[in-house]
Amino acid sequence: MAEKLDIPEEFQSSLIPELLTDDTTIQFNCHPGVSCFNICCKAADVTLAPYDILRLKKRLGMTSSEFLDKHTVPFETDGHGTPGIKLRTDDNKTCLFVREEGCSVYEDRPAACRYYGLGLLSHRAQGSSDDVQYYFRNKEAHCQGWNSEQVITVRDYRQQQGVPEYDEINREWMQLMLKKKSAGPAIGKPDPLSFQLYFMASFDIDRFRRFVESPAFAKVYIVSDADRAAFQDDVILQKFAFRLLRQVLFDEQTIPTHENVLEKRWEERKDIIELRHNAAVELHLKKAEEDRRVALDSSDQKGNDLCGSDGCQP
Repeated sequence: MAEKLDIPEEFQSSLIPELLTDDTTIQFNCHPGVSCFNICCKAADVTLAPYDILRLKKRLGMTSSEFLDKHTVPFETDGHGTPGIKLRTDDNKTCLFVREEGCSVYEDRPAACRYYGLGLLSHRAQGSSDDVQYYFRNKEAHCQGWNSEQVITVRDYRQQQGVPEYDEINREWMQLMLKKKSAGPAIGKPDPLSFQLYFMASFDIDRFRRFVESPAFAKVYIVSDADRAAFQDDVILQKFAFRLLRQVLFDEQTIPTHENVLEKRWEERKDIIELRHNAAVELHLKKAEEDRRVALDSSDQKGNDLCGSDGCQP
């Protein structure tokens, strides 16, 4: 049975407010024969996850940095400025990979495209260390796929679309995002340097590989020669990147470090870190004072607007 779900108001036009499981049956099929074929690709808003980029940059024969520069645009995923990326479109919002005959990168299309017709929701209950994945219907007005005669379980549809491979790798990253969201501002709001690491480890795997191979990384973290050799595999390196993010952002110690190295680095950089902290505090206080002045000026102006040559109006 489908569980009821509260959908944000801005999405209620197309998302059906219920949670589906792998065993839920749906009546849906998207294929070149439907009258709306390619329309969704001509109004594209595709958020990318890490494994999407691994597949697409390999398909296009690019480094991850080149792919990000040519085919994506950045955005902020939350109020803390956590970076995310979307597929770049043309000025008419059309996906750059769509052709009249269909998707030109179909075999390596992103997970969001594979799920189309459905959506994926990861939920972590308060006090729980595990997340649960649910699905929901996304019935856009133009979509004729829901008029298909194909009846299929969500599990079989996901298998048909090749989604499990994507979910298996992206889920670790989604768990990181859920942990950040639930941790609160004390842990969940990294400084700009942590944001840079987060972006590199999540989306720019070739740049992250150079970082892991650098002498500076070797001074801090202990990585075996066998592991370093395995890092030539993008997927293995991506999973290591998630471990590093957990260690840096949430202090989950799974990667050994050289003895006292972090303490030594703190001592070496203490003055710089304190200067940055003081500058951030000063900037915050300055902005608060400016906001206070603006509020006072606005209040004074409202008072003046109520007063004229014949006195002040109540």
